[in-house]
Amino acid sequence: MSEETIRALSVGGLSYSYRRLRQPRWTTEPVLVLGGALQGMFGWPQMEDHLGPVADVVTADLPGMGSADPLPPGPSIDVVCAAIERIIDDLGVPRINLFGFSYGAGVAFGCARRFPGRIARLALGGVPAHISEAQRELWQRAADHLLRGDDETFATLVTEGLMCLDAGRHVTHRKLAYRYVRRSILHAARHSGDAAAALSRGLQDRPDFSGGLTGIPTLVFSGEHDTVTSPARQRAFAATIPGSRFLTIPDADHWVVLERPQDVADLAARFFTDGPLSSAPCLAPAAGRESSPADPACV
Repeated sequence: MSEETIRALSVGGLSYSYRRLRQPRWTTEPVLVLGGALQGMFGWPQMEDHLGPVADVVTADLPGMGSADPLPPGPSIDVVCAAIERIIDDLGVPRINLFGFSYGAGVAFGCARRFPGRIARLALGGVPAHISEAQRELWQRAADHLLRGDDETFATLVTEGLMCLDAGRHVTHRKLAYRYVRRSILHAARHSGDAAAALSRGLQDRPDFSGGLTGIPTLVFSGEHDTVTSPARQRAFAATIPGSRFLTIPDADHWVVLERPQDVADLAARFFTDGPLSSAPCLAPAAGRESSPADPACV
C-alpha cells in the first residue's frame, strides 16, 4: 500500500506543490511524471498503477499549472526547471527518473540539460520538436477566442489541433479521447486563470530541442499518427542524443498516453527498470518495434 504525501514549495516567490506516492519497496529511483501545460498532479492514475510496484511516483502542479501560482510573462523554462530541482532536493534523493510528455517533454529535456547529474533515466513522449506556422495560427486563434470569453470554441480548436482526425488513419478510442481531451481543456479554461497564458507560452516560449545532452539513458516515443510533431521529426530529435532509443506506438496520435495508457505505462516501467522494450505489448511487430534513431524503419 502506497503512502500519499503532498508538499508545498516555492521558487522565485511562486508557490507550487508536488505529490508523492511512496512505496514500501522499490527497485528504481523515484519517477517524476510531467505532462501538458494544462495537466496537474492528479491526472496520471495509469502511471501510478504500473510504476507504483517499482518506484515512488511523483506528480506536480508546477508554476503555471494546476493550483500553482501563475508564471509571470516572459521565458519560463529556467523557473520551471528550478522548481523541479527543488522537488528533487525535497525528496531527499540524489537522482530521479524523469518522464515528460508533450509540453512536459520540453521541460524534462531542459532539466536534463541543466542538471544531468540528477537524472537517472529520461523518457520523452510526443516531443513537440517542431511546430508549423499553421499550428501556431490555429492555437493563437484559439487563445484569442478564450480571451473574448468563448471557451467552447477555444476547447474545440485546441482539441482539434492536438489530435489526428483523419478517418483514414486508425486511432484507438479516437472518439472517446476527443471527448475527454475537449472536456479537460474546457474545464481548465473555466477554472484556471492561466489557460490562455499557458497556451501562449507553448507557442512563444519554445524549448530548445537542438541537442546537447549526453550521458543519460534516454527513450523517445511517439504515436504513429502524431500530427503535432511527426514521428520522423521526433526520430530526428532522438538522433541528437547519443545512445538514445526511439520507437513508435501504433494506432495512436499525439494523445498516445490517453489512447493507449496502460501500454505507455508498461513501457515506462520497463525502461525505468532497465527491462526489455522489444517485448512490450504496445509494439506491433512491424509498426512499433524498438530501434535506434538512425533506423529508417522505426516509423
